[in-house]
Parts: sequence; structure tokens; C-alpha cells
Amino acid sequence: MKKFFILFSIIVITLFTFVRQACANELYKFTDANFDTSNSMIVLSGQDTPSGNVLQNIKLVKMQNPDRAYFDINSSIITFPKQNWIFKTGPIKEVKINQFSTSPNVVRVVMYYESGFNPDSIKFLRIKNNIIIKLKDNGICDNEFFQNTYRDEHTSSSDFYEYMTISTPVESSNDNIVGQIQDAFNQQAEQLFERKELKLNTKYYLNNITLRPNTILLNGFGSVSIERPMILYNPTRIIYDLPNTLVDMKIRNKEYRLSETETVKIGQFSVNKARIVITTDAVKQYIPIYSSDNQSLIIANFQKINNSTLYNSSSNAIAYNKEKNDSMTESMLLKFDAPIVHGLDRYNDKIILYLYNVSKYNDENFKNAYKDTIFKNAYIELMPKIGLKLTIPIEQDAIVNTYLGADGRNLKIKIKESQKKEQVQQPSIILNPVVPKDNSGNKKIVLDAGHGGKDVGAIGGEIYEKDITLDVAKRVEKLLKQKGYTVVMTRDDDSYVSLQDRVSISENAQPDIFVSIHVNSSVRPEITGVETHYYHQESISLAQTVHSSLASSVQSPNRGLFKSKFYVINHTTSPSILVEIGFISNSDERGQLTGEKRKQATAKAIADGVQNYFKQYK
Repeated sequence: MKKFFILFSIIVITLFTFVRQACANELYKFTDANFDTSNSMIVLSGQDTPSGNVLQNIKLVKMQNPDRAYFDINSSIITFPKQNWIFKTGPIKEVKINQFSTSPNVVRVVMYYESGFNPDSIKFLRIKNNIIIKLKDNGICDNEFFQNTYRDEHTSSSDFYEYMTISTPVESSNDNIVGQIQDAFNQQAEQLFERKELKLNTKYYLNNITLRPNTILLNGFGSVSIERPMILYNPTRIIYDLPNTLVDMKIRNKEYRLSETETVKIGQFSVNKARIVITTDAVKQYIPIYSSDNQSLIIANFQKINNSTLYNSSSNAIAYNKEKNDSMTESMLLKFDAPIVHGLDRYNDKIILYLYNVSKYNDENFKNAYKDTIFKNAYIELMPKIGLKLTIPIEQDAIVNTYLGADGRNLKIKIKESQKKEQVQQPSIILNPVVPKDNSGNKKIVLDAGHGGKDVGAIGGEIYEKDITLDVAKRVEKLLKQKGYTVVMTRDDDSYVSLQDRVSISENAQPDIFVSIHVNSSVRPEITGVETHYYHQESISLAQTVHSSLASSVQSPNRGLFKSKFYVINHTTSPSILVEIGFISNSDERGQLTGEKRKQATAKAIADGVQNYFKQYK
């Protein structure tokens, strides 16, 4: 009897262990939880399961006092500490993610929201090994979880900072032996947490650069996007900005050599924007090329790159769809049977998409799908041993955005047609411009020398800001007139001109652009550098072009661009900027600002920036 009992016990224990292991193998393990600020989504990442049963029957339970909703994910565990996120903006006030129980294994997500928020608007998606909890419909992320890969605009509503509070576990040391034994057996013991304030300002973390012949490979984490590039001269260079991107310190502000005549430099242009500068005479040949997972980006000379190195699997176009977003905006949606690798070339009258690993498509279906849309003149060409070339003619001032699905199999091209001519338009940025004509004769610039007369401006070491600004403004005036421009000065001597009068002078002159020149000051005397301010959307391109010229020509720290509501750039209707050419509060920089070399270099940089702006955008 005793032997029988022992044998029975062994069988039961073995069976229990087997069942437990079998159940454990069916668990869905979540390894990470993140919040995507720009799309208001919670992303739970985990190990994929063959059965894919997760999220088959999500039931959202709504509760009150306080207003909240929760859902449970069965047969799941989290391998990270429980999360507690507190948001300071938006309708969602708090999110908690924790292991609700272990027998059975259930993960619970609780969302606290403001009164009036409709929790039924929350959507759930399963993409690869990610569970997406979509908190709001923002028009960009749809059922295919599209990620914005390219945009013409240099600012967007997604360029913002999200402040939140998180709770993180605190490591505790228990020197008490009894306490250690208790902790070992009590796996559900409550952990100590501390709260931390975070500012989330990036969708992409760029941490590595690899140089190959005619190719720059950029690697990082997140979702990479690129803005329409700028071309500058003296020296000839092309500039790419990556919005919502943070650059790792180990590669920041280092110059890399592509060849004997070409260099590339990566910097943190502003707090949430990376800048890539490629100095080359072949600016027309460089284009961005996206990987299928949108984690890495190649900027390459498309005429010299070895296309076979870009991919290891082929794809075919299998479906063609369209969207009417509004009266002026339409989208082309292309679906493929495998992830794609694609490049984009932006001209002033068309965009070209190189579908490098796509070999087949149906021309008749493609034409029929878009015959009654703004894409009716688009066409596809076969590039032997390369892939397909999609050309989409567009109006010169149209605004283009492209999106890649999270699975790499869906591509969206969104085009907003140009506004009516009488409306204010954002200048078009041209990647591959024609050889610029000298059109300076019919361009007018208003130059505004800051302060004057009784308004001396900032003071440093008995030096007045008004004197430096007038001197530099006159030098800029002379250089621009030599180039053939018409220049109007708001003051050409040491006289007082009110802010309202400066705006009136500009409005009466009806110039193409308005440039105000100032000298900065700070209570911290160690601060130096140049910065440029703009306010209205149509002034961004002017600010970027002039500031790029100034920052690369003047030996002073680049403090970047700022959106500021200064009176003169807020109330003028033409593209308007305010340039801060240095700090009068720093003794060394003050000495430079009063010297011939720095004043002339500053004036030339501003004049060259204006010239570059008109070459590209006017």
C-alpha cells in the first residue's frame, strides 16, 4: 500500500509538472511597454506565439468614480515591473499596467480619463509581436499602423513635448535573514516605487552611423522620418532634417569623410530635431532610402549605389487603393506581398519612388485605380535588375507626405494640392532644383536694424546693441545691393523707430522678405552663440536657410531656431525672421561683435543666406 501511494504521488507530481509546463509554454510574455506620444498609443511588445490567440476577445470594462476603463489579457504575463504613467496633457490622465493575477495568468491595463472622454474610441491592434492600444484617432495611424517616413513640412502638429510621470521600482536591500527568506517565498510582495518626471520629445533615437562608398547608413530605434532637404552653396551641400529625433552623443557633431571630396556631419539641430549635412558636388544624386522596418535609413548617391546590397528578398504589388482625405488632399495606397525597400526623390514638379525589391505589378489595375484622382498621370516603369520606378507628377506647391506600414507591406503617398494663388503659401523646398536663375533684380528686402536713438537695446561694457545692429545692417544692405536686390531700411541712422512704425515701413514697401538684426544678452556671462527666430509658418524656410548660413560661417555656437512672438516678425505679413548675431553680455564675443572681421563675416553670412533662400524658394 505504501509503495502504491508513493507511485501514485510520483505520477500526480509528474502530471502536474507536465501540465504546468504545457500551460507555461502557452503564455504570452510581454517584454516591454512604451507610450508613443505623437500617435497617443500604448505599445506592448512581446514574444510572438504560434497560435496568435492574444487579443481575440478583448472586453473593455467601464467604471466611474473615478472615470476609468480596464481590460484583461488572459494567459499573459509581464516580464517588466508594473507600470504607472501619469499624463499632464490629453484626455487620458493615468495608465496602469500590472500582473493582475498569476493563477490564472492575467495582465490588466487600467486607463483613467477625463469626464467626457469616450472609451469606446479606444482601438486594439495586433501587429507582429506588438499589441497596439490606440487612444485617439489622429488621421495618421490607421489600421495598418502607418508611420510617417517623409514630409515636405518643416513643422508639424506632431512636433510637441509630452510630459508624464512614471513609477519605477526601487532596489531594496534586506539584511534581515528572516526577511530575505520571506521575500523569497512571497513572490507577490509589494515593491517600492519612486516617481520620476519625463519629457518625451522623440520618436527616433539615432545611435549609429556606418559609411560605405557613396552611402551613409543610419541606425537607431523607433520610427525614422525625414523632411524635404535644403541645398546650400559655398560650399555646395545638402541638408536633411530628421524631426522628433535624438542623436547619441558619441556620433553628434563629428565630421565623417565619405571620399576625398565629400564629408557628412550629424548634429542635434534643436531639442527634437537632428540635422545631417552632406558636403558634396553631387547634391542632386543623393536620396533617402528606407528599410522595410523603418528602423534604419540610407542616404545614398542613387546613381552609384549597389542596389543588390539593399535587400535580400523580393516583393510584388498586389493591390491599389485610394483615399479622399479632404477637398484638397488625396492618398495613394499600395499593398505588397512582402516588405519593401524604397527610396524617394523629390523634384519641384514630381516625386519619384524607387521600389528596389519590387518586381511585378499590374499596369491596368494601377491605372484604373487612380484614373479619377490627382494621381491620374502617375506611371510605373520597370528598372531591369533594380525594381520599379513610380513617378507621380504634382503641382509645384503641393505638399507631400509618405507613410510606411509597420509590417513594411503597405505604402501611402498623401498629396495636398496647392492652395489658391491669392492665399499665402509655404515656400516649396526643392531637392533637385534646376540651375537657379539670377532673379535678384525683382526681389525686395526690408532690413531692420534693432533698437536706435533713445532705445539703446542691450548694453555690455559701455557698448550699445543699437550701434552694432546698425553697422551690420548697413553692411548687409551693401552686399545685397551689389547682388542686385532692392533694399529698404527701417532706419539708416541713430534714430528711434517704434515697433509699430517698423511694421508699417515693411507693409508699405511690400517686400519679399523681412530681416531684423539684433544682439543677444544674458544674465549668465558665459553664454555665447547665434540664433534665429521666426513666428509664422511661411517664415520657416527663410529662417532655416539664413540660420544655416550664419551658423556655418560665424565662429560661434549654433543655438538653433526658435519660434518666438516678437512684435516685428509677428505683425509683418511677408516671410520674416529675427537674427540674434551674438551675445553682448559675453566679453569675448562682445569684442568680436565690435570688430571688423566678425561684423563683416556676419553681414556676408546673412546676405548669402538671403541669396540661397531666393535661389531655392523664389
